[in-house]
Amino acid sequence: MDNRAFHSISYGLFLLTVRDGEKDTGCVVNTFMQLTSSPGRVALGLSKANYTHEALTRTGKCNVTVLAGNTPFATFERFGFASGKSVDKFAGLTPARTENGIAYLPETACAVFSCAVVSAADWGTHTLFVLDVTDAQGLNKLAPLTYADYHKNVKPKPEAQVKTGWRCRICGWVYEGEDLPPDIICPICKHGAVDFEKIV
Repeated sequence: MDNRAFHSISYGLFLLTVRDGEKDTGCVVNTFMQLTSSPGRVALGLSKANYTHEALTRTGKCNVTVLAGNTPFATFERFGFASGKSVDKFAGLTPARTENGIAYLPETACAVFSCAVVSAADWGTHTLFVLDVTDAQGLNKLAPLTYADYHKNVKPKPEAQVKTGWRCRICGWVYEGEDLPPDIICPICKHGAVDFEKIV
């Protein structure tokens, strides 16, 4: 099977945020979609490897921000390449909060949805959460950022290097060696072997 076919599916990019006790945390996700409009209900796919998954499972509440096309790469470095278990992802930031008390970043947002978990289905590496929308705010008329636009316009291009190995297509991390271990997990973005490409 050619797993690259999955890369042709259109995705947006979203910032999922949760307040876990006194701690704000969050991560970037690409699987968020509307299920119904009345009541407002959405679905969210989330990797179990994320600390935010633990926090959402415990609290049952979150915000999902639709990221705008002007979102800087620094946002993805902060919320996509580090773990909330060991890093305060909101350090040095002054986020806004919705009525549920959960943080969001209005300067990089097209819209923000406040949500409450209705159900959760286990799909192995990921959980599919069904959420009720308790509030929603359209924040500006900026175009939403797609996954394709992120790779084309936001993510820095990898520097030309001569190495024998495999590059993660998601974040650019390089595994040096001729053979890629089949059970490899990228230490930066947590993607598996299917998202690596041979450096030639």
